[in-house]
Amino acid sequence: MGREPAVLEPRPEISGTPRCGCRCREPEDLPRSCSAPPPVGTPRLEALPRLRDTQALLSTIPTMELQKRDYLVERPLLNQEQLEHLGHWGPTPRTHQWRTWFQCSHSRAHGYLLKYLPVLGWLPHYRVREWLLGDLLSGLSVAIMQLPQGLAYALLAGLPPVFGLYSSFYPVFVYFLFGTSRHISVGTFAIMSVMVGSVTESITQDEDFQQNTNSTVSARVQLASTLSVLVGLFQVALGLVHFGFVVNYLSEPLVRSYTTAASVQVFVSQLKYVFGLQLSSRSGPLSLIYTFLEVCWNLPKSVVGTVVTAVVAGVALVMVKILNDKLHRHLPLPIPGELLTLIAATGISYGVNLRNRFEVDTVGTIPTGLIAPMIPNPQLFGKLVGHAFAIAVVGFAIAISLGKIFALRHGYRVDSNQELVALGLSNFVGGFFQCFPVSCSMSRSLVQETTGGNTQVAGAVSSLFILLIILKLGELFRELPKAVLAAIIIVNLKGMLKQFTDICTLWKANRVDLLIWVVTFVATILLNLDLGLAVAIGFSLLLVVVRTQMPRYSVLGQVPDTDIYRDVAEYSEAKEIPGVKVFRSSATLYFANAELYSDTLKQRCGVDVDRLLAQKKKRLRKQERKLKQQQKHKQAASSNGTSVSISVDTSLGDIKGSGVEDSRVKVSPANELEDVVVSRQEDAKAPDVSTLKALGLPRPDFHSLILDLGALSFVDTVCIKSLKNALWSPSLRLGASLMHLSLRSISLSLSMTL
Repeated sequence: MGREPAVLEPRPEISGTPRCGCRCREPEDLPRSCSAPPPVGTPRLEALPRLRDTQALLSTIPTMELQKRDYLVERPLLNQEQLEHLGHWGPTPRTHQWRTWFQCSHSRAHGYLLKYLPVLGWLPHYRVREWLLGDLLSGLSVAIMQLPQGLAYALLAGLPPVFGLYSSFYPVFVYFLFGTSRHISVGTFAIMSVMVGSVTESITQDEDFQQNTNSTVSARVQLASTLSVLVGLFQVALGLVHFGFVVNYLSEPLVRSYTTAASVQVFVSQLKYVFGLQLSSRSGPLSLIYTFLEVCWNLPKSVVGTVVTAVVAGVALVMVKILNDKLHRHLPLPIPGELLTLIAATGISYGVNLRNRFEVDTVGTIPTGLIAPMIPNPQLFGKLVGHAFAIAVVGFAIAISLGKIFALRHGYRVDSNQELVALGLSNFVGGFFQCFPVSCSMSRSLVQETTGGNTQVAGAVSSLFILLIILKLGELFRELPKAVLAAIIIVNLKGMLKQFTDICTLWKANRVDLLIWVVTFVATILLNLDLGLAVAIGFSLLLVVVRTQMPRYSVLGQVPDTDIYRDVAEYSEAKEIPGVKVFRSSATLYFANAELYSDTLKQRCGVDVDRLLAQKKKRLRKQERKLKQQQKHKQAASSNGTSVSISVDTSLGDIKGSGVEDSRVKVSPANELEDVVVSRQEDAKAPDVSTLKALGLPRPDFHSLILDLGALSFVDTVCIKSLKNALWSPSLRLGASLMHLSLRSISLSLSMTL
C-alpha cells in the first residue's frame, strides 16, 4: 500500500527531524548563521510560542492574527480489512455471566446479605460518640413534623387521620433496615397522598364517607392498603430486575412540572376543608376544573368559624416559617411551627367547643394501639394495577432524586435498584398493616439533614416517637379541627408552588424543556395525575424522536488561518475550501431520519441524483436511437456492397455459381471483421458515453464530498442504503468511491469524486 500525506492537528511540541540539516533539534536552537535548507518531508514550524506567551498575546492584542502552523506527517493509507489485519481484530470473547448466578460460597452469600440488607453493613461501624446526639435531635425534629403531616395527608388520601400515623411508623422502620440513603425521610407525602385520594374517590362515593359509615371507611381502608401492597410488589420486582434506570425517562422539567401540577390539585382538594363545604366526589379528566367551579359556586355556604380557624392557623404557620428562615443561624433546632399550631388548635377547640358552637369539623375519635395485620383483597388488583404502577414510578422518582442529591453532598453512594427494593418492601409490609403508599418528604428530609442527622437512626427514632403517639397520645387530638390540617398542607405547598418560576428560567435557557414543562402541567391538570403522567412521559419520548428526526444540517467552512471548521451560515468569515464540500448533521443517522438526511444533502450540495438519472436515461435513449440508425445505415451499405451482378454466358453456369459463392465467401469475412471492429470501438467508448461530461449534463462545483459523522452513535442498514442511494449510483457513474466504512467503531468516511 502506498504512503500518502495526511494533515493532522498541530501539537504543542514536536520531536524528530530538525528543520535544518545541521544538529539543531528545536526551532529556537537554530543559529542565526544557519542556512541549511530543511530536508524534504520534515515537519516545518513557522512559530511556536509557549502557551502562556500565546495567552498573554491574545489577551493584550485581540486583533492579532493567529500564526499558521503547518505539519507534514506521513502515514500508511489503510482500508478496513488492512486495519483489522494489522491490529489483529477479533470478536469480544463472550462471558457467560449466568453461570455465576448459581455458584455458592461464603463470601458470595455474605455479599448478597450486605447488598440486600444494608443495615448490617453500616450499623456495626456506627460512630456512637460522633453521630448519636445528632441522630437523636434529628429524629425528634422529624417526628414533630411527621405527626401533623401524617394526620393531614391522611385526609388527602381520603382516609381517617389515624391511618396517616400508621403510615408514618411501619414503612419508616422497614426502610431503616433496607434503605441505602442516610438522609431522606420516608413517610407520608402530599403527592403520593393525593394520588391515592384520587383512586379512593374514583372507586367509592365521597358522600357516604362524609356520613362516616363503617362500611365506607373499611372499604376505603382496604382499597388503600391493597394499593400499597400492589405498589410494593411493583417496586420490589423492578428493583430485583435492575430496572432502576426507568427513572431516567423522567426528566427534571417533567418531574418539577408534575409536582407543581400535583400541588395545585392538593390545594384545590383542601379548599372544602378550609371553607367547610360538602362537595360531591369527582374523578377522571377535568375533575379538578369541576371541583374548583363547585367550590366557587358554594362559597356563600361557607362556615365562618372554619374559615377563620384556617386563616389564623395559616398566618401563624407562615410567621413561624419566616422566623425560622431569618434565625436559622442562631437556632440549634427550627421552631416546630406545625406541632405548636397543632397543640394550640387542639386546646382552643377543646376549651371553646368549636365543633358544637361554630360548626367546625374536627378529626374525631382516634383509636389507640396497633391494629392486627390484614390480608389485602386480590380481587381489587385488576382495578388498581394501572394506578399502582404510576404511583410506584412517581414515588421512586421523588425518593431517588432526593437521595442522590444528599449522597452527592455528603460523599456516599445510593444504589437505585436497592432503593426500589427498600421502598417496595416499605409499602408492601405497610399494606398489611392498613397503610397507604408512601415515599420520602422533601421538607422532612431537609430538616433531617440540617438538624444533624447522619444515618437512618434518625428515621428509627422518629418512628418510635410516632409509635408512642399511636399507643398513648393519639386520643388527645380528637378535637383537632380539620381546617388546621388543611392549613398545614397548604402552607407546606409553598416550595412546590414556587416552581412556577421555572417558566421564566426555561424560556431563557431551553424552550424545548419549557414545552415539556407546559405539556406536563396542562395534561396533569386536565387529565388527572395518572393519565397526566402517562401523557407527559409519552410526549417527552416523542419529542426526543422528533428532535432526532429533525436535526440541524450545516455546510462547514474553514475559519481563516486556523484548522477550525464552522457553519458558513453562522460564521461569515468561514469559507469553503474550493472543490471540497463538508456536510454535517447534529444527530445520529438512522432509519427515521435517513431520507431527510439524503434530501438535505442533495439540496445543500446541489447534486440531485434522481434528476441526473432521469436526464441521463433520456439522453442515453436518444444515443441508442442514433446508434441503431447508424447501424441500420451501415448494414444497408454493407448489403449493397456484397450484392454482385455478374453477366456470364449460360454455358458457363457452373462457373457463375462458383463465382457467386466465391464472392460471398470473400465478402462475408469482411462484414464480420467490420462488425467486430465497430463493437470493440463502442465498448471502448462506453465508459465515456455515460459520464456527466459526455452526456452534456451540468457538473457540480466540487470534486470531493466529506461527511462529518462525528455525531453518529450507531449505524443501521437503512443508513447505509440511504447513503449508497444518495451518493453512489452505479448506473450514474459519478465516480463515487466508498473509502472507509467501519460499523464496529461507528466511523464513516465518504469521498466522492465527480
